[in-house]
Amino acid sequence: MTQNPPFVARLLRRFTHTQDGAITSFGIFLVIAMICVGGLGLDVANAIMVRTHLQVAADSAAHAALVAREYRTEAESKAIAITIASQSLPPSKFGTTIEAGDITFGTWDAATQVFTASPGSDDAVLVNTQRLAGRGNSVGTFFLRFIGMNHLDVISQSVFETYYPTCFLEGFVAQDVVDIQSNNTYDDGFCIHSNTHVEVNNGNTFLDGVIVSMPNRGDLVIPSSVPGANPGLQDALRSGAYRLRVLNRIDDIIANVEDPSSDYFRTAYVDIDPLTGDPEVVTFSKNDRIQDIWVEGAIHKATCNAANQTITLSANQSVHKGVIVTNCQVSLGANSLITDVIIVTENTNTDSIKSGSGAQIGLDDGCSPGGGAQLVTLGGFTSAANLAIYGGQIIAAKTIDFESRADGIEGVSMVAGEEIDGTSLMNMGFCGGLGMENNFMAEYFRLAT
Repeated sequence: MTQNPPFVARLLRRFTHTQDGAITSFGIFLVIAMICVGGLGLDVANAIMVRTHLQVAADSAAHAALVAREYRTEAESKAIAITIASQSLPPSKFGTTIEAGDITFGTWDAATQVFTASPGSDDAVLVNTQRLAGRGNSVGTFFLRFIGMNHLDVISQSVFETYYPTCFLEGFVAQDVVDIQSNNTYDDGFCIHSNTHVEVNNGNTFLDGVIVSMPNRGDLVIPSSVPGANPGLQDALRSGAYRLRVLNRIDDIIANVEDPSSDYFRTAYVDIDPLTGDPEVVTFSKNDRIQDIWVEGAIHKATCNAANQTITLSANQSVHKGVIVTNCQVSLGANSLITDVIIVTENTNTDSIKSGSGAQIGLDDGCSPGGGAQLVTLGGFTSAANLAIYGGQIIAAKTIDFESRADGIEGVSMVAGEEIDGTSLMNMGFCGGLGMENNFMAEYFRLAT
């Protein structure tokens, strides 16, 4: 007679053979793994969010520092940057995310993507915004604290640099319309820009590399859409706008061009007395011909009592090396020549600087250094036919207007607060900025990295 196994033995045998709940142990490990991944994701997401906040503050601070550096000391610029960053990341909530040591001025090499510290520089700036354990404002963790990481150090970095847009190096730039007529040729690199729109007649040639830009390229005005009427124009078109910052500097240029300590003073044009440290100043009147009173390397000053009074460089005459500061109208006679000369006038007439037929601004030297000329006026500039410009610059608060056959132009920058109106038969060469090293420029700012 067979006896049944004891109850306990039967229970143990059943337990060892059953598969119920086999997944439970795996599930426990899976849940733990999911909690770990989720917790780690939460910490990482929080760190990324903090880094984004730091990056925005760093970008704002770097931009503010570089803009301020134009006119302020490094210490003042750093203080402004810290104030800007603190508005995004209040110290009362985030601690010290930026301090003066986190801001460094220097230079930026775009080709190698390398920032080099250089005390006194205003070319570029590097800014770090940081939340660090050493500053007592590190980022706390949620899950990572279970493996001994109670906090994370998070750092963001921003580099801003200064640059000069191509259109301000060489070309025509106007706040209002740029109106160019027919049968003109524009060389590779030349730029035509309007903050309103550009008007072009037929028969122009735009070589590869020319830029024609305006806020909306669709606003271009042309007389017809005949294929081939303006070769290269469609490829040259761009959409974009600029703040014409250099126009806001006309008053500063006029006021400071004779001050040796100013950025607007040009040592290539003006000699300094080694004993006094001052330039020679020649005072003359509207009755004096410029060529008769001219002293090379001197500053020449004339004051007029009426807006229509004029100082004149006579026809077929030339002057070299010097500066003219005046409130008179300025007349450059037919076939006259100015080289290494700056002319600034407070006169606000539409023809405050005017040139006769064949007048030449700058030396025809194949884009070699030196030999240029700069004309700056609170009024406008007008020219008769056959204007020649080599390494020259015209900045006018009003309109720039020149007549036909301006076919001796190589290396020119024209910036107008109103319109630029050029006529026909012009050949616009390009120097790539060479020979224009004494032009007056206003820096622009962009994020480098």
